[in-house]
Amino acid sequence: MSQTAGRLPGLHGTDHIGITVPNLDEAIDFFVNVIGCEPFYELGPFKSDDDWMRTHLNVHPSTVMRRLKFLRCGNGSNFEVFEYEAPDQRTEQPKNSDIGGFHLAFYVDDMNAAVRYLASKGVTIQGEPTLRTSGPSAGQSWVYFLAPWGLQMELVSFPNGKGYEKDTPRRLWHPAHPEA
Repeated sequence: MSQTAGRLPGLHGTDHIGITVPNLDEAIDFFVNVIGCEPFYELGPFKSDDDWMRTHLNVHPSTVMRRLKFLRCGNGSNFEVFEYEAPDQRTEQPKNSDIGGFHLAFYVDDMNAAVRYLASKGVTIQGEPTLRTSGPSAGQSWVYFLAPWGLQMELVSFPNGKGYEKDTPRRLWHPAHPEA
């Protein structure tokens, strides 16, 4: 393991990524029946008559977390998908360039097959796959796509590795090779 200036005691890795969606049923249908995630358990609703929601979740005190569901998506971090109702809730999706903007990236073995599959499901693909031919990401192809509610997602593939790998024995975590 490389040297770090500090380290969270006992850190093993990312357990889950939380995503708030406008309609939990729609999101679960997409993640399960299009992406191929495995659904697990569901909780909710949760609300509080005091300041608990603000204190613990940094949301408006009268926020209601209607439901949440945990999903496993292949060999990677779990997803905790939420449906909230709040008086000050924003409903527009952040762009990647916005503070707090983000996207989810899924590793695939065959970029063209994955793009054809998503298109056959009516998923909006953002342009054509881009192939990096030089630099630390050489050998990587990627393309963005959108969930039905506008969440930005990405397909990424680098079956022969990335350019940076020739300069170091260290490797970024890879879902197809988690032991590396």
